[in-house]
Amino acid sequence: MLTRTPENDAPDAQAPVGADATPPQRAPNGTPLRWVGLAALSLVLMTLLELTGFPAALLLGAMIASIVAALMNADMAVPRLPYLVAQALVGCMIARTLELSVLQEIARDWPVFVGGVLSVIIAAALLGWSLARLKILPGSTAIWGSSPGAAQVMTFMSEEFGADMRLVAFMQYTRVIIVAGLAAAVARIWADTGTASVATAWFAAPDWANLAATLAVVAVSLMLHKLLNVPALAFVLPMIASAVLQDIGLLTIELPPLLLAAAYVTIGWGIGLRFDKPVLRHAARATPRILVSIVILVALCCGLASLLVAFAGVDPLTAYLAMSPGGADTVAIIAASPNVEVDVPFIMAMQIARFLLIVATGPMIAKFVSRRMGE
Repeated sequence: MLTRTPENDAPDAQAPVGADATPPQRAPNGTPLRWVGLAALSLVLMTLLELTGFPAALLLGAMIASIVAALMNADMAVPRLPYLVAQALVGCMIARTLELSVLQEIARDWPVFVGGVLSVIIAAALLGWSLARLKILPGSTAIWGSSPGAAQVMTFMSEEFGADMRLVAFMQYTRVIIVAGLAAAVARIWADTGTASVATAWFAAPDWANLAATLAVVAVSLMLHKLLNVPALAFVLPMIASAVLQDIGLLTIELPPLLLAAAYVTIGWGIGLRFDKPVLRHAARATPRILVSIVILVALCCGLASLLVAFAGVDPLTAYLAMSPGGADTVAIIAASPNVEVDVPFIMAMQIARFLLIVATGPMIAKFVSRRMGE
């Protein structure tokens, strides 16, 4: 890990890694005026990113604004409970895509999915190992930062398993921007999607009964997280529980846009306020090589997509989106765009299968590489 100066180090930075170590940050002691300033800057950046079409604009805008605040020695931190609640809400959000049809799609063409999922994970792991081998990044950080899963989840889990989540976030969201931009451009060129967009009904009244049930799942999951003290359970448990309850018809996941926006902002602030000047200096030095690794991963995924076209009879755009190493949510938005004719169940099945396997195997791969690197 990076050597941090005493004035930048949090008092509990060396606390044992585990569920209760999330997030390992200082007690929140910023003045109300500083929080107002952070909120205002976040709003400006989020609006600009939304207008320019950046993916995850709310989270990225909040994260960039909070990095600026941290570099100005704002002495602020997000309280632990809201940060855990935000993780749980994101878990429920992802659970909405985990439908039974995805499992049926995987079962029907399992050899294709096994080959596609494993090939991308192996390619990403090799790139992460190379970054660690070349001493560009610590082993665990390199593996989590290179993992082609959902950026938010990899950031959450990396922290729980001892990586520097700030550098992981830097790597993950840099790749999200590059991959999502390329995927959107390819889909637009290939399918002539135009500029159609769907406005978000920010202030639409939610289904209060379903919202109460969803929040109950969140509350119970967080209580179990506290009791069991299992890493990443604050995110994984509500995701699995709400997905199962949804599939058996006992739950309709209800997440109003404003509630999700608050979760994204909370996560963005929670990540960004932990950055400091030594971390950003290290990230700046590593950026050229990190960008090269991202380009290599994207190129490898394009090559794997061409194999799906040649040997599995998948149409090119479907294959490209299915193998794209970006977030499943971003890919889903692109795949569901008007005038894009692709096999959406196939794409989501490949993305979600890869995500679930990474969640299951990521800790083992990171620990293996860390041991080999002598960390």
